[in-house]
Amino acid sequence: MCEEFKLLKQGAEAKLLVCNYLGKPTLIKERFQKNYRHPDLDEAITKERIKNEARSIVRCKAIGVKTPTLYLVDFDRRRIYMQHFENSITAKDFIINTKKLETGDGSDNLNILSQKIGETVRKLHENSIIHGDLTTSNILIIKKNPASNVSKSLEQDNMELVMIDFGLSHTSSNAEDMGVDLYVLERAIISTHNDCPDLFPRILESYQNIKTKNKSYNIREVINKFEEVRARGRKRTMVG
Repeated sequence: MCEEFKLLKQGAEAKLLVCNYLGKPTLIKERFQKNYRHPDLDEAITKERIKNEARSIVRCKAIGVKTPTLYLVDFDRRRIYMQHFENSITAKDFIINTKKLETGDGSDNLNILSQKIGETVRKLHENSIIHGDLTTSNILIIKKNPASNVSKSLEQDNMELVMIDFGLSHTSSNAEDMGVDLYVLERAIISTHNDCPDLFPRILESYQNIKTKNKSYNIREVINKFEEVRARGRKRTMVG
């Protein structure tokens, strides 16, 4: 089914392989066995995480958030086969490259990206999807028009964000879960992009400014919970 597996990336939880599956560029996420866990427990946890990831990807597509297309879920091999975006760049690399180049349109590019991220995360939360690992490494940028260069400049109407890595995702309408999701994103940005102090505030502004479509979603409650989680995080940092 697949030809010429190539290792793209390897982390603590899984490795990413690329290949052609049924003639399509494909990314395979293969989760590792955890030998410190009982085999039955490890199998159950891995299966549940694979299910959650697949469900979240499908749910995102249903609400208009772009994610990789699922091709196959193989529980026996602990694998998910999904669409591989060959001409893409992570938001992390785009931000770093933009800051290095310091081109005239750099600020505009980051403003556009911040707005898109805020809108996308808000859409997830309004539909009770908690990503669980919001970082700029888990957001891809692609061009609707492949002829243009994604790594140089962004045009708001010609770019899309692709949300990836839903391994820690779950569904919840709890405001605190959404607040934690935002806090994880803030900490990731502070850690990775400390030379962009305005990046997260712009994301949060975009997140808050969208008109609510889901009446059961309470933006004030979510922001209040985010502030509470942030305060607890700061207190832990101070105490050590």
